[in-house]
Amino acid sequence: MRSLDDILAISADRKGGVAAVLGEFAPSATPDALAQIPDDRWLAQMTRSIFQAGFNWKVVDNMWPGFEEAFHGFDIGRCAMMSEDWFDELCANKAIVRFPQKIRSVQQNAVFIQEQAATHGSFAQMVAAWPADDYAGLLDFLKRDGTRLGGNTGQYFLRFMGVDGYILSRDVTARLIAEGVIDKPPTSKSAMKAVQTAMNDWQAQSGRSLKEISRILATSCG
Repeated sequence: MRSLDDILAISADRKGGVAAVLGEFAPSATPDALAQIPDDRWLAQMTRSIFQAGFNWKVVDNMWPGFEEAFHGFDIGRCAMMSEDWFDELCANKAIVRFPQKIRSVQQNAVFIQEQAATHGSFAQMVAAWPADDYAGLLDFLKRDGTRLGGNTGQYFLRFMGVDGYILSRDVTARLIAEGVIDKPPTSKSAMKAVQTAMNDWQAQSGRSLKEISRILATSCG
């Protein structure tokens, strides 16, 4: 496995310099900043990421004011107690994408958020306190205990909330395979553990964030 500096050199050569790779790079949020985000915003972004998965992102973006109105600003208590009548109304609401299973996930993830808030004070505090060197564990937790939050959906959800982490895109995965970290796209816990170990090693070498490392790996191939 090459050092991150060696991989950055590959990226810089391909993209026209380090500035082209990492220029205008928005940093991830600090744990203190993450802990202040209201739980309704976590549910809103979960929902947005879920509806964008396998769909045209721009359509969801353009319809988003309709989502906010239809789900009453993603009020956690109200969404968790979604009645069957409200569910039926949502399934017929042309202001949102009418996908019953994804609509139901809003209720299920509202309950998920409530459960974490009861234990940790808020969902935000739970995420903010998660060990930085176990991002793979956080992804697994979302997949296991949340609804429709596995794979890239959970990764993009956390990225858009400002959590420091990596996106296992096609290009990032290609670099991980090229470096011998994995031999195919990671789906098992053992493969994700190998990815996390490599990311931790590169972070220790470079002092860079996981978000920066993810960008470096991606631009070294794509």
